[in-house]
Amino acid sequence: MRVVTRDAEFAPAWRDASSEALNAFGDARLYLEKYLEKPRHIEIQILADAHGRVVSLGERECSVQRRHQKVIEEAPSLVITPELRRKMGDAAVRLARAGGYVNAGTVEFLVDAHLNYYFLEVNTRLQVEHPVTEQVTGLDLVKLQIAIAAGHRLPFAWETITPRGHAMEVRLYAEDPDNNFFPSPGKILSQHAPSGPGIRLDEGVYEGWTVPMDYDPLLSKLIAWGNSREETIARLRRALEEYSVTGIKTNAGLFRRILAEPDFLRGEIHTKWLDELLQRAPSAPHSPQEDPKTDRGADAAAIAAVLWQAEQRDKHSGPSLRGKESSPPSRWKQEGRRQQLDRLP
Repeated sequence: MRVVTRDAEFAPAWRDASSEALNAFGDARLYLEKYLEKPRHIEIQILADAHGRVVSLGERECSVQRRHQKVIEEAPSLVITPELRRKMGDAAVRLARAGGYVNAGTVEFLVDAHLNYYFLEVNTRLQVEHPVTEQVTGLDLVKLQIAIAAGHRLPFAWETITPRGHAMEVRLYAEDPDNNFFPSPGKILSQHAPSGPGIRLDEGVYEGWTVPMDYDPLLSKLIAWGNSREETIARLRRALEEYSVTGIKTNAGLFRRILAEPDFLRGEIHTKWLDELLQRAPSAPHSPQEDPKTDRGADAAAIAAVLWQAEQRDKHSGPSLRGKESSPPSRWKQEGRRQQLDRLP
């Protein structure tokens, strides 16, 4: 892709892009499209059965991205009016019908500052951020997708769907934001999952599992729901404080920073907003966990939590340490505790 802002840039950009396309795909043909400076990324969730019924389940805002990869998703979007929601939903439904589409899917758009929307692409699958729509609609999209594949009719019409509240999802990765987002594979020594009202955690990792470096570094999807966006953010902040994984690095601290940014709280975001934020030095810490000077205190707290959990397991799984000797901890527990203790000053 090449961005052309002046006439003089067109010829060399075309030459370079067509050369790369020919080398990569054996086809030098290109197409042109309007470039939007700071658009919002809005996607419409659709369901289409084999009996001609296609429904829109509303939008998700996916504008918080790093290098074009989604980081935070939420529903509904703060900028989408009821009229624009109807228009974009109708466009998504008409497109699916025109293509004879049958499945769950997402029609993606870019929306400019004047609320003009432009078609981007169709994802013919269930996306990572589908729990956001599930939380505000109360629907099980996985179950509905299976029902569609089995030939069943969708049991509702578009007009009957009334989303409620606000939902937000953050993607927790095994990576180090302080080291240019370098991947952080390794063994998970301990893990604590957040809980509470409106909190959902979708994950497939567990304590003692080794995160490989051969696949996407996604560990968990942390989703919060609330009656308002403010309540959702407050719940998500609390959940991120409770979320704990030791043995590897995660990007949880980045989300704590984002959720404290005034621009984000006002909903003044766009697809390049996070890349621009990462170019700026972090503002004054808003909590002890965000202060680099308290990293040692956080490590000590994590160690204490690991040792307390181990002690509780010993109490409930075998004789007391004050009586007969219990079984020694496993090798990976010993190694994990040693590594944590090495970090202490």
